[in-house]
Amino acid sequence: MEDSTTFRDSIATVDKQGKRRWIFAKQPSGRFYRIRTVLSIFYFIAFFSLPFISINGRPLFMLNVLEGKFILFGFIFWPQDFFIFGLAMLAFILFIVLFTMAFGRLFCGWACPQTIFMEMLFRRLEYWIEGSAAQQQQLAKAPWNTGKILRKSAKHLVFYGLSFLIANIFLAYIIGAKALGKIITGPFEAHTGGFIAILVFSGVFYGVYAFLREQVCTIICPYGRLQGVLLDKNSVIVAYDYNRGEPRGKYAKNGNHDKGDCIDCMQCVRVCPTGIDIRNGTQLECVSCTACIDACDFMMEKTGRPRGLIRYASENGIAKKEQLHFTPRMKVYSAILALILGAITFMLASRKPVTGTIIRTAGMLYQERGTDSVSNLYRIKLINKTTAAIPLQLRLENASGQIEMIGKPAITVKAEGQGEGAFFIVLPRTEVHGRKSKIKVGLYQHNQPVATLTTTFSGPVEQ
Repeated sequence: MEDSTTFRDSIATVDKQGKRRWIFAKQPSGRFYRIRTVLSIFYFIAFFSLPFISINGRPLFMLNVLEGKFILFGFIFWPQDFFIFGLAMLAFILFIVLFTMAFGRLFCGWACPQTIFMEMLFRRLEYWIEGSAAQQQQLAKAPWNTGKILRKSAKHLVFYGLSFLIANIFLAYIIGAKALGKIITGPFEAHTGGFIAILVFSGVFYGVYAFLREQVCTIICPYGRLQGVLLDKNSVIVAYDYNRGEPRGKYAKNGNHDKGDCIDCMQCVRVCPTGIDIRNGTQLECVSCTACIDACDFMMEKTGRPRGLIRYASENGIAKKEQLHFTPRMKVYSAILALILGAITFMLASRKPVTGTIIRTAGMLYQERGTDSVSNLYRIKLINKTTAAIPLQLRLENASGQIEMIGKPAITVKAEGQGEGAFFIVLPRTEVHGRKSKIKVGLYQHNQPVATLTTTFSGPVEQ
């Protein structure tokens, strides 16, 4: 491996003058590319279908940040459940840390939406419209004639049309497929905000896949920057076996055995979507897409050499032939992650279908009821997390008084909605102990307990 590290002073997509160097990546072929193709098909099917799948009348996934309503696998979450989301986010961050420590940027190459859409969809359309990488390079240098205008226009029209489709699906994840359908079929003036959102999302996706491309991975995405602090010498990365490959030498049919296996064909560089030379070692631009592995394996087979000159390995695996270690740091992170996941599971299992709050009316003191009773006025707000309307009655749980509803005797909370009401709690003076005491109010549906809420009762100070 080369001793020079000057390649780390700049990124591959910027030239010495600081201008953008466009990457014309050669289309990969090989076993890893075939596997990624199959996985991407399942990925696209899932992405384009999930917003339209419903369970018990609910979408399978919906992340409505505008209304604070989140649905995951058919379960609805409200802002009151954000502590669960907080723990889930912490668990997700720890998972990323642990996963990256063990497997590097494996997620980037195999599961990241940016990589999958760019490499397995948009770039393939680009090959189909503009030709191979060499033909694309020639087209970029060619003058603006009729052929170039037609090809470039066709590509950008297809790119924008596909971005428009993705924007609609993306919006369906946020507001739901039914709301998206209303925007599409309804009059423009009734859904101006929705149309603007679709156009904005379309523009963002079009800009990312038509112009930013690999810059998202190398400059914008913060995950690539985390490699420097998360990776160690036992992390699995796409690595070049310099012990076997060096010194490099051009392939000779007469069998030149005084050189390493690397024939310096540059195929690993030509297929790289971020334009790096993997032989220089681990670099933040590498997204572990395995294109260089397929290219190198092909050349090794053609020249009668064993495959695996570039492969998934760790730095210690290359330098010292060591196996992957489950380090003490990884064990600690795994234990913490298991604890957090256990806490999330417990909270989800104990989650009530109805939650709410009871607040004593502000600015009002207790009211005396004759000579033997005291009352407080309250407001109750309830949230129904189920798909059916629930009529609820209120009962005192830890006192012998009574509840007097204002208006209807029951509060009906609509499906996946909210309900509220007002009521008095009336207690005998013998049940009032001090200025404030805790009162438990039970929520019942058809005499079946649903949940219990706690509030405070204000009474006179005992003389």
